[in-house]
Amino acid sequence: MNNFEFKNPTKIIFGKDSIKKLENEIPENAKVLLLYGGGSIKKNGIYDQVQAALENFSVIEFGGIPANPEYSVLLEALEVIKTENITYLLAVGGGSVIDGTKFLAAAALYEGHSPWDILVDKKRTEVGLPFGTVLTLPATGSEMNSGAVITRKETKEKLGMGGPGLFPQFSILDPQVITSIPERQIANGVTDAFMHVLEQYMTYPDGALLQDRFAESILQTLIEVAPRILEDPTDYKAASNFMWSCTMALNGLIQKGVPTDWAIHAIGHELTALFGIDHARTLAIIAPSHYKYNFESKKEKLAQYAERVWNITEGNTDDKAYAAIEKTVDFLHGLGINTKLSEYTNDYEGTAETISKRFTDRGMLGLGEHHDLSPDKVAKIVKMAY
Repeated sequence: MNNFEFKNPTKIIFGKDSIKKLENEIPENAKVLLLYGGGSIKKNGIYDQVQAALENFSVIEFGGIPANPEYSVLLEALEVIKTENITYLLAVGGGSVIDGTKFLAAAALYEGHSPWDILVDKKRTEVGLPFGTVLTLPATGSEMNSGAVITRKETKEKLGMGGPGLFPQFSILDPQVITSIPERQIANGVTDAFMHVLEQYMTYPDGALLQDRFAESILQTLIEVAPRILEDPTDYKAASNFMWSCTMALNGLIQKGVPTDWAIHAIGHELTALFGIDHARTLAIIAPSHYKYNFESKKEKLAQYAERVWNITEGNTDDKAYAAIEKTVDFLHGLGINTKLSEYTNDYEGTAETISKRFTDRGMLGLGEHHDLSPDKVAKIVKMAY
């Protein structure tokens, strides 16, 4: 196991009717900017619960943060923060709203030329404007980590940011919110969490026995509860396990002491930027081809995954490893997730070359756990995913 340091300061408030506890977590004299997405929280009762909990606070609202939080929209929110002297941010939404709020937390205190520099120059945010979250869509784990990804439509870019100043001070997780989530979004959430785990697990054996079993337990739980939650979102036990699995998949714990990959995410972000494909679905497009292209370096871990998660015991290492990839594809198809780029767009010719050039231009010359996936290799993986 590799050396590591681990600190996660986010307070989790989990369970039924926990949104009302919001009033105990925000400083009494805070001037709050309430941030949310397309307005679904006003239809499903979450908005009313939040408003009731905030009745003794000074609150200004900013809605309309889109999926794949858009830079130009966030700049409008940033202007509100500055003109209204906001001192506390509250994200009520899924990963997009929370990621957008993290960007705002950093940008509000940034003194550089342009807030976009935070992403382009990969500036690490040590201190940000304080914020909390009320999670409405389990998927990204953003409610308990310090990372974010922001989209800029005008340049067709999707870039990441992070730093210790971007951990939420608290996050409220009430599994009852899942009852109002569309089936497509639940499927996306399961896929996103599943792929988050695989990015931190599907590398090579490194002797981190407990870390492997943490990861495998999350994968097993998602496989078990996914059909139940898709069939009946009111199943509270399934919803609880689904929500907590999504959080645990990317709160930093399972990546400590082990090699991690993240090439699938890097490539997937480009597909979202170019075609607007849901983030989770871009991961499903790239993952099978990525594992097949890098089969020799990943087959030991793929075989372990086959045995421990899918109960595949027959065959040699190669047989088990290939079977694990196919099982993963079958699982995604069972969620209603397509795994080929051509199933999302007819305009895919040249995509591999475009993404390869973008990586070259940004100096991203060695992706993956071995830092050996050069842009030309990325192009081959993308073509395999057509």
